[in-house]
Amino acid sequence: MSESPTEHFEHAEHAKHVALHGDSFTTLVSITIALLAVVAATVGSLETLESGAAISAKNEAVLYQNKATDQWNFFQAKSLKKNMYDIAASVDGPKKDDFLKTARRNEEEGVEIQKEAKKLEEEATAKLEEGSHHEHLHHRLTIAVTLLHVAIAVATIAIIAGGKRWPWFASILLGVGGTIAAASAYLG
Repeated sequence: MSESPTEHFEHAEHAKHVALHGDSFTTLVSITIALLAVVAATVGSLETLESGAAISAKNEAVLYQNKATDQWNFFQAKSLKKNMYDIAASVDGPKKDDFLKTARRNEEEGVEIQKEAKKLEEEATAKLEEGSHHEHLHHRLTIAVTLLHVAIAVATIAIIAGGKRWPWFASILLGVGGTIAAASAYLG
């Protein structure tokens, strides 16, 4: 969720307006809203970071897979060359030993290329797993920031309803729930 860069100014303006009225409950609710806004902005930033990390890791996975594909193509070319030199060596002639030597060299190089291709595939798999992990964190943080925004809206109802306490208590519960959801993304 993207936050407006001026949203915190809006919350501060509301708090200043309420402070002028001198109602202690309304002031308490306004402070609650401001605190919830700070936590929501922080969680929203973490959510954005995790989203970026997921995209980045998955892009890296694609790059590693492309490199692995290139290596597999190179391996196949070496394998074809080896087989062609093996066929050429099977015919007795003056270059038989040279053909066998070249066939073995292509075979040895192919083994190294194959190792590199497998290594790149493992790196691609690791990056995909890393991307999935960041994506999972992003989803949990999305839930957390949503709860925090709902908490802000519900706290506002306490002011609009003329000082009713139940919306304020509900907003605190939602805020705690959002904070726990955000913390659980990294702790659990």
